[in-house]
Amino acid sequence: MKTAITGYSRLFAVNSRLVVFSFLMALYSSFGQTYFVGVFGPAIQAEFSLSHTAWGTIYLLGTLGSAMMMPFSGALIDRFRLSQYALGVNVLLVTACAYVSVVQGPIGLVLAIFLLRQAGQGLASHVSVTSMARYFERDRGRAIAIGAMGYTLGESLLPFVAVVLISLIGWRWTYASSAIFIGLTAIPATIWLLSRHEKFHQKHVDDISEASQSPSAIRPAWTRRQVLRDPRYYLMAPGLLSSSMIVTAFFFHHLNIAATKGWSSEWVTGTYILYAMTGTITMLIAGPLIDRFTAIKVTQFILIPLVASCLILANATHYLTVIPYMAMLGIHSALVLTAVSALWPELYGVRYLGAIKSLFMALMVLSSALGPVIMGILIDIGMSIGLICTLFGLYALAGTVLVVVALRMRSPSQNMSRTN
Repeated sequence: MKTAITGYSRLFAVNSRLVVFSFLMALYSSFGQTYFVGVFGPAIQAEFSLSHTAWGTIYLLGTLGSAMMMPFSGALIDRFRLSQYALGVNVLLVTACAYVSVVQGPIGLVLAIFLLRQAGQGLASHVSVTSMARYFERDRGRAIAIGAMGYTLGESLLPFVAVVLISLIGWRWTYASSAIFIGLTAIPATIWLLSRHEKFHQKHVDDISEASQSPSAIRPAWTRRQVLRDPRYYLMAPGLLSSSMIVTAFFFHHLNIAATKGWSSEWVTGTYILYAMTGTITMLIAGPLIDRFTAIKVTQFILIPLVASCLILANATHYLTVIPYMAMLGIHSALVLTAVSALWPELYGVRYLGAIKSLFMALMVLSSALGPVIMGILIDIGMSIGLICTLFGLYALAGTVLVVVALRMRSPSQNMSRTN
């Protein structure tokens, strides 16, 4: 326990401003995340006379557009100063929220969802995790864990605040207020928190250069093209992507699941706080575990809680079953956020981390878009919630096997072109 606390103290001593910046970017990503955007669904559907299918299709198209853009927009973090890139992301997020407040018609809604998903779920998350994974090699797990706590705060607080504001001032003014809030807080905070970052960045570059000249140094520096030729990447992908697909599908359809099970929607959404609490505790534990045992080892176990949550929900009848279900889901989500984010620099290095991570982020966004649609189709054709959850659990279990196999394979040589 004392060692874990010492590690977190050392982390803040190295660069407290960068850690706080990562936390805030994760928090602000909430404005484009499914758990926040989803609470606006009924109001938007009512104003534009949209069916559930039409609203779901709009959400899918906007999210797919964001996924297609991520490999390009995310890779730019390797070419620009972090302060410049982060400011650009914040401005885009303000623009997205402001545009939602004045959007007109279904076509405009597709563009609105694209902007929200690109700026929030995509780039704000990308900046948060990449900054921690790149600059904190010794305490990488702890750094990612602290930054990722911004997600749990957003999940537990912002949807509730949005529901209250929608009832008081309407959905348009709620997103307009979000734009004003981000503009008045995120932009000034980014400028101040990263005002001294160039010196820290230069020291980081110098340390890498010095270490690379050491005869005993073995530092991977994979390009994105080389990663795309690594068979381990393709073996891991189905399992790692099962998380965003299944978790997003569950959150998107929680009210449908509640109705099928005979549970109240207030009870199910009220347990989100448990999801956030277990996630926070897990992150604080997972960080030191990753730093001690490596992300490569920890990642092999991250899908087990997801399998458990699927099977619990598949067989659940009593309303109290939601408690262990949410707890397992929170543990899993926290492990994914920390372990997978730390996995890429361990496998492929930090030199082209932005490009490599943005590629996976694009696939993750795509899978998060497909999850709700797949589950919705299965519900519409008459498949029971129990069977759907069982199938999801079996898929996650198969994904676990693939991840374990991939991470125990020998690393192939870097005999490919250095083109990024």
